Amino acid sequence: MRKFVAAGFGVGFIPRRLWNGDNGAGTFGAAVAALIGWALWAAPWWIDLAVALVAIAVSLWASAPFAANHSDPNWVVIDEVAGTLIALVGLQGFGWLVALVVARLGDIYKVLPGVPQAERLPGAVGITADDVVAGLYGLAAGWIVTLL
Repeated sequence: MRKFVAAGFGVGFIPRRLWNGDNGAGTFGAAVAALIGWALWAAPWWIDLAVALVAIAVSLWASAPFAANHSDPNWVVIDEVAGTLIALVGLQGFGWLVALVVARLGDIYKVLPGVPQAERLPGAVGITADDVVAGLYGLAAGWIVTLL
């Protein structure tokens, strides 16, 4: 059960089925979060936040058994779901899209301050934290665009 949840309810295994590798699995996880975020557009911001916080807790729980020796398997994408949901809190429209893109690029390239450091944290915290930090950058960018 944990493996299924850690794989973003199975979407982390899609690249393996499509092209015999795990590259790009995180983007599938982010797509799951985008669908959830889009479904929550009409919800108040605090519902978005509650869903994102639950996703973080689920990520910490589900990824823990797969974090041995500072490992972060590509197919574990529940962390991308959590980080992307953080990025989308309270946003709609173009700001929502900007937040999604910034969070995803921040997680992929890990050049934003704090993202690589968060990834080096031990265990499930390290698996999840880099995505949450990237998500916070996405959230800030999305809100800046929205307020402009």
